Amino acid sequence: MPTSKKQSSSLQEKPGISSPEITNIAAINQIKNKRRKQPSSQELIKGILEGNRTSLSRAITLIESTNPEHAAKANEIVNGCLAHANKSVRIGITGVPGVGKSTFIEVFGKFLTALNKKVAVLAVDPSSSLSHGSILGDKTRMEELVKDENAFIRPSASGDTLGGVARKTRETIILCEAAGFDTIIIETVGVGQSETAVHSMVDFFLLLKISGAGDELQGIKRGIMEMADAIVINKADGDNIKKANLAKLEFNRALHLFPAKKSAWTPKVSTCSAITKDGISDIWKTISDYFEMTNESGFFQEKRKEQNQFWLMETINEQLKSNFYNQPEIILQLEENKKAVQNDEMSPFAAAQELLKLYFK
Repeated sequence: MPTSKKQSSSLQEKPGISSPEITNIAAINQIKNKRRKQPSSQELIKGILEGNRTSLSRAITLIESTNPEHAAKANEIVNGCLAHANKSVRIGITGVPGVGKSTFIEVFGKFLTALNKKVAVLAVDPSSSLSHGSILGDKTRMEELVKDENAFIRPSASGDTLGGVARKTRETIILCEAAGFDTIIIETVGVGQSETAVHSMVDFFLLLKISGAGDELQGIKRGIMEMADAIVINKADGDNIKKANLAKLEFNRALHLFPAKKSAWTPKVSTCSAITKDGISDIWKTISDYFEMTNESGFFQEKRKEQNQFWLMETINEQLKSNFYNQPEIILQLEENKKAVQNDEMSPFAAAQELLKLYFK
């Protein structure tokens, strides 16, 4: 085999070619230090109160973080913003996948921003770790609202329990209100227990439906119907208008069978089309009428107080549960007790009691 000649690198400088000017090292270091330096809690609070989107997003990221240091900082920020919160209307919107929530929320959101409202859209989706963010996961589905300077869209943090997502959403509401958003829309995936969680943090709960082949009431949990302050039949356009109107009649009949609401409000049923925008202004009129009535009666204020009490207890429960399951000795003993219960060597009650004694010792 012939001996290969030593070859020079093509990257070496050639005669007559000068080396490039050295970049300003001080400028590079300044940029690196700026990236490394995280804003303090007070700096983020100041930014949020000034309506700075970057500060708001950074603070929400701290809320969503599982890092204990971030949790302490997030609590400080939430407490710092609390006095500037509670100045918005909170609207929950639920509906099964395929009902057109994203399109409806975008059109409704644009309608509100045209009225000079500042709209924040949040999501409660504990299943997003499996669906890879099926709800609000792709902001391009709301591409017009995303570009609106009076709107802010934040997807749900993925890979968390319902309790965890709900707590983080509740704290995010506070930050958004402090940042000047006067209308908070909270979207839920429409399955599981997420509706109950959303209902406990909003003032008005809207159930979005589409008309079918006479089976509108099939598969709807009674609890969701009872929670709804309004039912909207979406996609009422083209050949579907007649079906939508029939569905409206059917839902109206069904609502009369439910007991009166504590608020004394009578739930309304309407139709709309997110495509043609028909019925959107009527929905806002219904919501406005609700807020006017409940503010005059004092129910609005009382409900907010009850919700704060509820979230106090929910937070305690969530923290206790998290602390319990993260104890090293509990983790080990739990696996043993699971096997014992599975093999009928121990009753579930006795296994639980043993774990609780271990935790409280």
